[in-house]
Amino acid sequence: MTEPLLELRNLYCERDDAPLFAPLSLTLRGGDVMQLEGANGVGKTSLLRCLGGLSSRYRGDLLWRGAPLQRQRPGFAADSIFLGHATGLKAALSCRENLLWWASLRGVDAGEELDAALARVGLVGYEDAPCYQLSAGQQRRVALARLFLAPAALWILDEPFTAIDRQGAAELEHWLSAQAQAGGAVLLTTHQTLHLDRPLLKVALVASAGGDE
Repeated sequence: MTEPLLELRNLYCERDDAPLFAPLSLTLRGGDVMQLEGANGVGKTSLLRCLGGLSSRYRGDLLWRGAPLQRQRPGFAADSIFLGHATGLKAALSCRENLLWWASLRGVDAGEELDAALARVGLVGYEDAPCYQLSAGQQRRVALARLFLAPAALWILDEPFTAIDRQGAAELEHWLSAQAQAGGAVLLTTHQTLHLDRPLLKVALVASAGGDE
């Protein structure tokens, strides 16, 4: 059994000083694809935002590769990718410019990999198109192209299938499986019924206090 990548120990997120869900413990290892489940408002997005470093409103322990995550945030940030429910694109920028901006934030010299990433998500010919001209599904594909610009051990994905058509969903399922097959891990939320070529782990969040995600 491989060493754990990410561990949560009795962790819960808070809103207005009240817990959103009952304390959660889980272990994510290389090769795992794990889906967070739970009713709307239980805190799935809040949890992913905490893991992605966008919120510190949680209690409990987070460990990355066996050590407290707060002590090694830079290393965790460099070895993980968080894609939120929103695409995070600048509408006036082209597909290529958006990816270049994102890669620069991560300190990645993407170079020719920019166009290769866009080709991989089916956007050949759209490299210089401003994102406001793209459909919602195409914009989602631009966001997903980030996964191929900076290899990372952990993908944290919040509703990545949003606005994706049937063909795109099948491609994304393949990418999730390939990430795990290569020794990486995926933690995601989705309302999609997943069809992977490997076991899918599921963890349910149980509501502790009300609130919207």
